[in-house]
Amino acid sequence: MPVKVGLCGLGTVGRGTVRVLSRNAAVLAHRSGVGIELVQIGARNAVPDADTGAIPFTRDIFAVATNPEVDILVELIGGIEPARELVLTAIANGKQVVTANKALIATCGNEIFAAARARGVTVAYEASVAGGIPIIKALREGLAANRIRWLAGIINGTSNFILSEMRDKGRQFADVLAEAQLLGYAEADPTLDVEGIDAAHKLVILAALAFGMPLRPDAVYIEGITAIQPEDVVYAGELGYRIKHLGVARRNGEGIELRVHPTLVPERSLIAQVHGVMNAIMVKGDAVGATLYCGPGAGAEPTASAVIADILDIARRLDGGGRDATPVPGGGPDAGEPLAVLDIAAAESAHYLRVSALDKPGVLSQLAQILSAHGISIEAIIQKEPAPGQDHVPLIMLTNRTRESEVRAAIGAIERLESVSGPVVHLRKEALDDA
Repeated sequence: MPVKVGLCGLGTVGRGTVRVLSRNAAVLAHRSGVGIELVQIGARNAVPDADTGAIPFTRDIFAVATNPEVDILVELIGGIEPARELVLTAIANGKQVVTANKALIATCGNEIFAAARARGVTVAYEASVAGGIPIIKALREGLAANRIRWLAGIINGTSNFILSEMRDKGRQFADVLAEAQLLGYAEADPTLDVEGIDAAHKLVILAALAFGMPLRPDAVYIEGITAIQPEDVVYAGELGYRIKHLGVARRNGEGIELRVHPTLVPERSLIAQVHGVMNAIMVKGDAVGATLYCGPGAGAEPTASAVIADILDIARRLDGGGRDATPVPGGGPDAGEPLAVLDIAAAESAHYLRVSALDKPGVLSQLAQILSAHGISIEAIIQKEPAPGQDHVPLIMLTNRTRESEVRAAIGAIERLESVSGPVVHLRKEALDDA
C-alpha cells in the first residue's frame, strides 16, 4: 500500500515539492520500498495549476489534517498561525508531520514535540534549516557519537549575498539590498533576513539538537548587518579576514552561547569561501573534529529535496510498521545535561574595533592602556592616513580572545576620551579552529 501524503501550502516550496514528487516518483518508490502518493493539497490563497490540477484540492487546510486517507501531513504554509494549529490538529488525528517552518519549530517546537510524543507520531523538520543541506540528519545521526563543542553557520542566504557583493564590488548595503529584492533573494520587508531573526530561528533548532537542550528563541543575542560599512569590509580584508553573518552556538565553561552577528572569519577558512546566497555550517565534535556542510539554503527544489527526504524516512518506518522517536530537543548527545544559555556579556571571542581618533602623538598609547586595564591584548593594528581636511584617522585593532563584558567596558572608556570622535565600531572575530 502506498503511503499517502497531504500537502498544505502551495507557494514556492509547495509547488517545488509537488514537481519533485511527480518527476521522481519511480526513483522515490525504489529508494523507499513503498509508493508515495500525494492525495490532497490544501491552500487558502493559491489555485491549482498544470502540476497540481489532477490532485484533489481544498481551501480548507484543516480538512487535510483530519482527512482519514492522509498518513503524512506536509506543512508548507509558513508563519506561526495557523501553522501551529494545523500541525497540532494533524498530530491529534494521528498524522505524521513534515514541516519546513523554522519560525514554527523555533517558537512552538517544545509544545509541538510534546504533543507528538504523547500521540506517538513523528514531526520531521530537515527543511527548516539551510534548505537543501541535510544538517539536521548530520547532527542527529552522522555526528551522534560526538560531544559537540561548537557550531557556526552562514544560515541566511540574503545576508550572505549582500556581504559578498559589498566585499567583491565595494557596494553600499542599501544598493545591494535593493538588487536582492529585485532578484527575489529578499522580501519586500527584509527585516527577518537582514536583522538576523531568520538566522536566529535556525540557530535555535541547531543548538537544541547539538546540545540536547530545549528550544530557546528568547535567549539568542541578535545583531543584523544593516550597520556594516564598506570601509570595514575593506579593513577586514587588509587584516586577512572576511565579514560573514554567522549564527554561533558554542559550549564554554559556564554554559552555551547563542548569538547571531556579523563576524570576521579568516579568509583562508572554508566558510569564508561561501559566497552569494549559499549557506554553510561548520560543526566541531570532540571525536570527528571540524566538519563543513555547504549548499543552497533556500529555493523551491533544494528545499523540496529536504521535505521529501523526511517524507521518505517516515514512509519507510510506516511501511515497516514501526515508529521512530520524534527528533526532539532534549534527545541529543547531551540529553539530561543541564545547560544554561549565557548572556552575551559572558560570551568569549576575539574582537575588531575601529576608532576615529585625533591624529596626534599619545592617542594610540591611551587606547592600548585602556585595553590593557581590561585584560585585553592587541593582536594586530592598522592606522590610516587622515582624509584631506580631517584631523581624525581610523585606527583598526584586532584583539585576542576575551570576554564580551570586558570589551564593552573598554569601548565605553575609549568613547569617553576627548581624542576620540563618535562611536567605536565593534565586530566579533571567530577563528573557527579552536576547541
